[in-house]
Amino acid sequence: MSTQLKYILSQLQLPEQSVKNTIELLNEDCTIPFISRYRKERTGNLDEVQIGDIVKYKEQFEALEKRKKAILKALEEQDVLTSELKHKIKDTQDLMTLEDLYLPYKKSRKTKAEKARQNGLEPLAKIIMSQKANDIESIAFKYVKGDINSVEDALEGARHIIAEWINERTDIRNNIRHQLQRFAMISTKVIKTKVTDEKAQKFRDYFDWEESLSRIPSHRLLAILRAESEGFIRVKIEIDNDKALDKIESRMMRSNNACAEQIELAIKDAYKRLLLPSLSNEALHIAKEKADESAINVFAKNLKQLLLGSPLGEKHVLAIDPGFRTGCKVVCLDTQGQLKYNETIYPHPPKNDSIGAMKKIASLVDAYKIEAIAIGNGTASRETEALIRKVHFKNDVKVFVVSEAGASIYSASKIAREEFPNYDVTVRGSVSIGRRLQDPLAELVKIDAKSIGVGQYQHDVDQTKLQKQLDVVVENCVNAVGVNINTASKPLLSSVSGIGPKLAENIFNYRNENGVFTSRKEIKSVPRLGGKAFEQGAAFLRIKEAQNPLDDSAVHPESYGIVTKMAKDLGKSVDDLIGNKALLQKIDLKKYCTDSVGLLTLEDIIKELEKPGLDIREQAKVFTFNQNIKTINDLRDGQLLPGIVNNITNFGCFVDVGIKESGLIHVSNLSDSFVKDVNEHMSLHQQIIVKVLEVDIPRKRIQLKLHK
Repeated sequence: MSTQLKYILSQLQLPEQSVKNTIELLNEDCTIPFISRYRKERTGNLDEVQIGDIVKYKEQFEALEKRKKAILKALEEQDVLTSELKHKIKDTQDLMTLEDLYLPYKKSRKTKAEKARQNGLEPLAKIIMSQKANDIESIAFKYVKGDINSVEDALEGARHIIAEWINERTDIRNNIRHQLQRFAMISTKVIKTKVTDEKAQKFRDYFDWEESLSRIPSHRLLAILRAESEGFIRVKIEIDNDKALDKIESRMMRSNNACAEQIELAIKDAYKRLLLPSLSNEALHIAKEKADESAINVFAKNLKQLLLGSPLGEKHVLAIDPGFRTGCKVVCLDTQGQLKYNETIYPHPPKNDSIGAMKKIASLVDAYKIEAIAIGNGTASRETEALIRKVHFKNDVKVFVVSEAGASIYSASKIAREEFPNYDVTVRGSVSIGRRLQDPLAELVKIDAKSIGVGQYQHDVDQTKLQKQLDVVVENCVNAVGVNINTASKPLLSSVSGIGPKLAENIFNYRNENGVFTSRKEIKSVPRLGGKAFEQGAAFLRIKEAQNPLDDSAVHPESYGIVTKMAKDLGKSVDDLIGNKALLQKIDLKKYCTDSVGLLTLEDIIKELEKPGLDIREQAKVFTFNQNIKTINDLRDGQLLPGIVNNITNFGCFVDVGIKESGLIHVSNLSDSFVKDVNEHMSLHQQIIVKVLEVDIPRKRIQLKLHK
């Protein structure tokens, strides 16, 4: 068994063969969506989360091995690498132990201990450490020369060397680590000059705070660290110092003579100057990593729900980006989200042309066969919605309020400029609102996920890890839904398994030059799109009205032969099989099993043939806020209001009740029983009824309770 496989198995409770095969597939450059969907036999039906975990620990192992190589090379260059040390390094399974092993050789030339060594005090330090000498001062006198002016100088220098030895002892470091792990307290104090600072007030709770470091929730730790980085508070990590010192002394002291006194002083110095600062920083760093992980998971769950939000589908949409002074930007989109018309109306103050605006909307709905209206949820949203509801349309036109989060980011982006070079940002923003209603996934992939506004403290966590996780979520969502190759934008195409930005551009250009794709085979004609990219991506790329009906399904081209054989054996065509449940149930799947294709894959094929290209997402539903609630001042304790969940965190969820400020349902107000995971009770965009518990107008905070 390879050391890599051993390492991954020690971290995960998964079958050895499944992990081994998954590693092989990953080494062949297969993507997570492809492996989880089309290689079930090889992985033993692992899902994308389990495969994602294998990827995570595979990368951890590779990073550990890389660091080992660098350390071994540095030790060889110093000529200090013994075979014992080499074995210890090679056998190490975690980064912390590895760095501890390297610590004694990682010398800075500027330490107090190094200066003492240069002054020839190391022999004196060894004498003290032997704990056998009684008259240590007279021994120290022999070292008074050069820069050493007194016995005290000599003893102090020797203590600096001993302090360094103590700091390098792995057993002592692990003991303090253990104490920090179990008993560390994190405390905060406000910086006196900032007490009245307006920006500091949102961190008021942490002006004087103390809590166990192991128990602090992730959102609170991230809030404290943000307050510290913005210069409002000081943060300390503390343990019982006397207890920690006693434990070091019990390991080091073997006598009660004059040497013992010097060692005691060296222990105190090592603890205060070297051990505690470095290990408490390490403990805080570990706590921050855990908090990051928790916050990234919350963000990833929210993003997944947002990306898989309900699409309206291919409908004619009129979209409005509301505003007061600058007017409401109106655009008309066709079923493919192409811009057909744009205009600005001014129904609100200062112009107040509501009659003209209503007439204009009615005529546009008529002219462009509009089936739905999308209104952005920003400034003047409620007023615009009220106006639209007064318009009498000839046909049934559904009205939706759509989140604007990230629309302004898109409107100023390179993608938007390429799509609409002749229009300003306001028109592009309105188009984004309309398209978001038609297909949230297709639109949201164009925006940096961190700008979508779902999650907690996304700008405070490790940005590389966050980006990595979000890329995985986007890739999994896009491939779970599938992509129409003939209408997809470059960002959407680049999230398809095996494609990436460069090939997405080549597909886009090929489509522009040669017209729409008529079969999956044609995808191979795209420049630089080789066999591997086709294998990884073809099944996720759909072609509507293709000659082969399987080209608009999740059936992989490598399995077309199996489907053809199934149809032939029944004396039917492939077309006859599609959607015919009774016919499909007659198929004996065991007949079609091979070495590489098992029952799991065949069951997936049958499921897909029943409803080919079925969208896994729910249809969009119309929702109406309480029309009497316009601002936070209209809220009263005890009111029952309709709302939409717009963010989920570890401590509760935020709800849009139709005003600028979102209200919070704290985890304690979600259920009568204990809530371990908010996501089990709530999902993003869920339509709910809430009860107003408390309104804090100065702090713009609204406390809500879920009303059953």
